[in-house]
Order: sequence, then structure tokens, then C-alpha cells
Amino acid sequence: MRVTRPGQGVRVKICGLCSPDDVAATAEAGAAYMGLVFFGRSPRNVSVETARDLALRAPPGLAKVALLVDPDDAFLDRIMGTVPLDMVQLHGGETPERVAEVRARTGLPVMKAVGLRTEADLPSLDAYAGVADQLLVDAKPPEGADLPGGNGVGFDWRLIAGRDWPKPWMLAGGLTAENVGEAIRLTGARQVDVSSGVEAAPGRKDAARIARFVAAATA
Repeated sequence: MRVTRPGQGVRVKICGLCSPDDVAATAEAGAAYMGLVFFGRSPRNVSVETARDLALRAPPGLAKVALLVDPDDAFLDRIMGTVPLDMVQLHGGETPERVAEVRARTGLPVMKAVGLRTEADLPSLDAYAGVADQLLVDAKPPEGADLPGGNGVGFDWRLIAGRDWPKPWMLAGGLTAENVGEAIRLTGARQVDVSSGVEAAPGRKDAARIARFVAAATA
């Protein structure tokens, strides 16, 4: 089993930013990525116009990531033509072929989220590693959940302990300031993603929780 110590080499993504204060707190805490959600059923959903305003507030070095769920080409084109972005994150049922299409159409790196619940889900990671620039290893949403991610639930980290993929990957799912250090040590993750774990309420980020999470992940 690979064991990794948390440290300054760990990069943090704060997802689901909705306000200028969220961007400021994310930048001040030292996160590497900020996530903007374009999914109508999410409490973190932002309009294309709001996303543009938030992205323009990001300081140099803070990567701007668009979280999309099975976007069609028209929606992709609208976002790409309006919002200054650094990466696309696909969080729906996109096939490997669709991931490659989105990558070619946008000209941006693509991160594909893959949900895990049991060992039977692991082969999907290998399939997407061949076409995506990064992988997001997340918890599979609970049965009947309205959201593909951001549900505040985790998975058994032992499923990926000692594993690696040929592309950079990020750990997500139920992470908080209290458990992120253990998650990093067990899985060897060098990147972590959090949304609900730094919120005071769904869709409302808490600056102090963001700071504590980043500090815990990079301690």
C-alpha cells in the first residue's frame, strides 16, 4: 500500500463558487483551482454571465474550471465564447468519445469525473485515462440523487489505495478539513476537490472553512 504524507505539493480545487467573496476566499487560501458549476439543478449553479464576472476576478495562477453535465455543442460554444476558462470538467454520462470531442471543440484540457462505489467501477477510470487530460475520482452519487456530484458523500478510499493512472488525477467526495489529511495519506492523491465540505449551507461557501481545508490538505 502506498502511503503519502500531506504536504505543500498537494493542489486544492474549491468547486461551486457563486460570489466574488468565494473567489477572494479561494485565492487567499492558496487553492490551485476554482470551479464554476453550470448545472441547473445544483444549488451552486451560476449563469454564464455570472461565471464570466467571477472568472475575471480570479488572480493569475488560479485555474478556472467549468463543471458541465452532458453539455451539448451549443451550450459549450456559448460558455467558451463568454467565460475565460482554463479547463473543462465533465461530470455527466459522457462517453470517452464525447470527452475527446469536447476537448477538440473547446481547445482546453478536459477533466472527466468518474464515480466509484465498488471495485467494479474501477475499469471506467482506465477507459477515460486514454482521452481525458485529468481524472476526477469521485463518489458515485446515492441512488435517486438529483446531483451527479457535490452530495457530500465519500467512497471507500481503500479501493484506490496504491493505484495510479497515466494522467493526473484528483480525489473528491465527502472531503472535509477533518478527513482530507487521512484521505491523502491513504490514496496518495496529489490533488483534492471540495465543494459541500466548505459550505455553511448548500451553495453558500464559508471563507473560514475554505482556509481550514486548504491548510489541512497542504499541511
